[in-house]
Amino acid sequence: MTLVRAVLISLLLIALGGCLHSHVIQVTVTNTSNEKISNIVIDYPEATFGINILGPGKTFQYKIKPTATGALKIEFLNSHAVDHASAGPVVHKSDEGSIEIKLTQDGATSEIKVR
Repeated sequence: MTLVRAVLISLLLIALGGCLHSHVIQVTVTNTSNEKISNIVIDYPEATFGINILGPGKTFQYKIKPTATGALKIEFLNSHAVDHASAGPVVHKSDEGSIEIKLTQDGATSEIKVR
C-alpha cells in the first residue's frame, strides 16, 4: 500500500509540475553608456515595468509573462533629460526565453531569444 501511495504522489507531483509551467521571458536591461539613464519604462502586451535609475554599466533583470502578442516599447531619459523611445521585439503569449535590451545615451537596441 505504501508503494502504491508513493507512486501516486509522484505522478501527481509530475502532473502538477507540468501544469505549473509558466511561459516567462527574462528581460535584461543594461546601461552600456558612461552616464546614468533614468525613468526607464518597458511596455509589453497588457503590462509594464519600470526602472527609476540605471547607473553606467549596470544591469537590471525582470521576468515578464506576456498575455497577448505585441511589440515591446522602450522609453527612457538620458543623462541630459532627453526622452528616447524605441520599439522592441514582438512577444507572443506562449513565448519563453530571454530578451536583452541595451541602452545608450542615444537609444536602445534589443535582442530576443525565445522558444
